[in-house]
Amino acid sequence: VFFFQAEDGIRDVERSRGLGDVYKRQGINAEYMGLEKFMVSISPIHGGLVFADEKSEEEKQITRKPGEKDPNVLFNPTPCTLGFEERLALVKMVGDEILVEQNLIELLKNKQQFVCYDGFEPSGRMHIAQGIFKKLNVNRMTRAGGIFTFWIADWFAMLNHKMGGDITKIQTLGKYFIEIWKACGMDLKNVKFLWASEEINKNAVTYWPRVLDIAMRNNLTRITKCCQIMGRKEQDTLFASQIFYPCMQCSDIFHLKADVCQLGLDQRKVNVLAIEYCDMIGKTPKPVIVSHHMILGLQQDPNSSEPMKMSKSNPDAAIFMEDSCEQVASKIKKAYCPPGIVKLNPILEYVKYLILPSFDEMVVERKPEHGGNSSYKNYEALEKDYVSGALHPGDLKPAVIKYVNMLLEPVRQHFKNDEYARNLLQQVDQLRIQQEQEKAKEKEKAKAKEKAEKEKEQVKEKEPVKEEKKASAQNFKFLKIYSKKKKKKKK
Repeated sequence: VFFFQAEDGIRDVERSRGLGDVYKRQGINAEYMGLEKFMVSISPIHGGLVFADEKSEEEKQITRKPGEKDPNVLFNPTPCTLGFEERLALVKMVGDEILVEQNLIELLKNKQQFVCYDGFEPSGRMHIAQGIFKKLNVNRMTRAGGIFTFWIADWFAMLNHKMGGDITKIQTLGKYFIEIWKACGMDLKNVKFLWASEEINKNAVTYWPRVLDIAMRNNLTRITKCCQIMGRKEQDTLFASQIFYPCMQCSDIFHLKADVCQLGLDQRKVNVLAIEYCDMIGKTPKPVIVSHHMILGLQQDPNSSEPMKMSKSNPDAAIFMEDSCEQVASKIKKAYCPPGIVKLNPILEYVKYLILPSFDEMVVERKPEHGGNSSYKNYEALEKDYVSGALHPGDLKPAVIKYVNMLLEPVRQHFKNDEYARNLLQQVDQLRIQQEQEKAKEKEKAKAKEKAEKEKEQVKEKEPVKEEKKASAQNFKFLKIYSKKKKKKKK
């Protein structure tokens, strides 16, 4: 009665000005006429339009199940009582790069509380930088007056083909990430968790027009420059969904009304895209970009000037938040840590960014004949001893193992003693096993394909030889016949 199908979506016959307008007026009409069952939303499973009474069981399960914990139960924003200088110092501790610092100063002077955000794709296991380092940075930002929004980017993980694009698996991993942050000491009073799929569905009328506007104002070259945010390279073959991804992430900043974007340096390009978009539309004030350091992976190539970051695909390159004491010890013992060299040294980075910010001091235990125990309260003193040779990797590594295990122990205990968390970890372990099996199958397929292609090439290489032999045989036969005809003519 109310709608007919048009090229650009569902429209009503009267006063039709586009899909967004329909969403807006449809809600009013349905409420007024008692037709709530006709309310439309966008499916997080297949992306199409669904009516309220047509949602599948899988879609209904996206909302919290009975017994499932509310991630925002501890959210209770408290006013910041610190002075300007203290707040600025805290934010500077987080940012390896701040764009633009003057804008940050003005923000802190004008607002005692501000909105900051970080988005994360729930994919695979959580490594120590996502866990402990993120906790430290969030706590600094909230102490400085930030109301921190974690954007659980489930749709984004799906667009990026994580977990095979299975939204249910992705959301299980999102819940697992939240449990880790709870357990590792993140102050959740000023932290709110929002699921991208739910929020975008609720606010489709305002969210999608902005995404489209960002897409219309930027060419393909500018968007593909942002593909680093997805762990991709510009030269990679991208799916259409991955081209759309940066436009959506840029839109998130405005949707969440973020004063500060607090993400890693690997997300810098899309954050700069947001600043450029502000210039395009004349929006002020612009969001402040506070980009944190990217902690090195445990494995480094001494012959390369390019740092190797933590990688989930290489288990030895990172400590994961539920690693056992034995796994931590094994990985750190094998880690790159050349004596006296600071550059690209991941063990020193663990001390600088994870251990010393978490403990009042770090004690390196040594035998009396090796100089006895050394105590460090700041990184600069430890680095000085390391460069001079007074502190050897053989003494530093056991201390790092000890303190990293102390940081992870509350998480291990939480997943051991909390039934909900324990069940989540079991599901994540099963997903990991499935993923490893799928990767193994893909490798086998790739090997079989490569073998078939090589065999095909070998056949092709042999074919010209056969053709040459055939041609020479034909030529010989022709010459023989020709010579016979010549002899007959002479006779």
